[in-house]
Amino acid sequence: MTTSLILIELIGAATLLVWAVRMVRTGVERACGSELKDVLRRAGNRRVVSALAGTCLAVLLQSSTAVAMLSAGFVASGFLSVSTGLSLMLGADLGSALVVKLLSFDLSWLTPLLLASGGGLFLKAQGRRLKQIGRILMGIALVLLSLRLIGDATAPLRGSAVLPTITNSLAGDIIMSFIIGAVFTWLVHSSVATILLIASLASQSLIPLELGIPLVVGANVGSGLIAMGLAQGLDAEARRVPVGNFLFRSAGAVILLAVLAQWPHLLDVLGRSTELQLVNLHLAFNGLLLMVALPAVTLVERILLRLLPAPQSRTQDDTGGENRSALDRTTLDNPSLALASATRELLRMGALLEKMLTPLMHIFQTGDQTAIMHSRRTDTQIRQIQSDLKMFLAELTRREMQAADAERSMEVAGIGVNLEHVSSLVANNLLRLAEQKRDQKLVFSKDGMDDITRMHDRVLANLQLALNIIVSDDPDAARQLVCEKDKLRDLERLSRERHMKRLQSSIPASIETSSIHLETIRDLKQINALLTTVAYPILRERGDLLESRLATSADAYA
Repeated sequence: MTTSLILIELIGAATLLVWAVRMVRTGVERACGSELKDVLRRAGNRRVVSALAGTCLAVLLQSSTAVAMLSAGFVASGFLSVSTGLSLMLGADLGSALVVKLLSFDLSWLTPLLLASGGGLFLKAQGRRLKQIGRILMGIALVLLSLRLIGDATAPLRGSAVLPTITNSLAGDIIMSFIIGAVFTWLVHSSVATILLIASLASQSLIPLELGIPLVVGANVGSGLIAMGLAQGLDAEARRVPVGNFLFRSAGAVILLAVLAQWPHLLDVLGRSTELQLVNLHLAFNGLLLMVALPAVTLVERILLRLLPAPQSRTQDDTGGENRSALDRTTLDNPSLALASATRELLRMGALLEKMLTPLMHIFQTGDQTAIMHSRRTDTQIRQIQSDLKMFLAELTRREMQAADAERSMEVAGIGVNLEHVSSLVANNLLRLAEQKRDQKLVFSKDGMDDITRMHDRVLANLQLALNIIVSDDPDAARQLVCEKDKLRDLERLSRERHMKRLQSSIPASIETSSIHLETIRDLKQINALLTTVAYPILRERGDLLESRLATSADAYA
């Protein structure tokens, strides 16, 4: 077999590995994304519990980076402190290492079973969640298959006379090997895939232990680089967790390389084979880093607050490109282009709505007047956008256009009205309730706050789904959004029932905040109902929408 053919097969197998890991992660996110966010929120500001939650989430997602971005978003929203976010990340890195350890076992016998069951669920199951479970099973099967393909592709290299020269040269250059491991991990955006690839090559005797060590340590630092890169365009508050995690990993990597250089025999306790030693080294590094760094997260939080301070003030201009209108009056003679620019304006309204909704629970907990004023300025901006959009569409309808474009114009106008209504509910109702709670020095009961926050998280996730539907016109996503309306209605009913039980138990905090609690969950339910209207035109066109309910039972899509 020629060298070029070997490389093509190796690259193909490695690409399949990276894609399969991503397939599992996206399947888990689609199957239970809201529940994962709820787990993070429920972790609270307890470091050990947060680390455990991060470990479990990373095992499910097969990605510590996904946990990093979720926790960064919660920290930016004020749901979690920076120290809690760092605790989550330390646990997530350990969870990612546990995934590598599990997949390093010989599970090839599972591949056909996972492919058959996963493919059957994905192709035949009616429910969205069952389909995604099928996707997850198929992804795991493809991970195992790709590892076997890597072994088959590299088998001819074991007798190569050139390869030992290259690997021995790299083994003698720890810094270069470390950089290669970090850069490759950053390029493929998966430390799980990188470590599995290194371990697979080591099992074929293609990578000596001296080379594998800096590659594995570099991969751990590279995983920190991934999250930092993804958070680059976010606010300072959101960047603190990825930066802090990168600092922990970098410091740990330097210490580990120095220790192993001084006492290389320590690796003997990690296993007999090179492959086993490298996988266990990865696991031991993340386990030790968690134990050593967890007590230091508060100190690192103070450092990060100085390194990445929050902006002193926020004005309307902090929306950046969001305060530039997408409406282009030069397109009014071309209805398709005009409607496209109007749709972009809806997305701009949605982005501003997200800025209002995201910090809402932080505002309820703290009564932050600066955040309240910022949200009300954003509401003013949304109302101005809606006014401009209304006039733009009114002028467009005076032009000659086809019936389909006229109908789309009415749909866009209706969505704009509903998004403005959502903004008004936040500014005039929810912010007023937050101010009332602050001024009267009231405190929600723990269970009451949990109920409200759970509903808020769901509404925020549904806002993202609604904005995606505006762009994609995806009927499956539209059905999911309508099903989410039913789920939120159930959450609102359950929250009311739980609240009444607390009143019956004469819990003081529940009695004092009763009216605020009930009005808040009512407004959140109303906001979600307004967001759901984005899906109606798509479903109505397909005949999937009755007068008030889906034609197919929503339970099938739960």
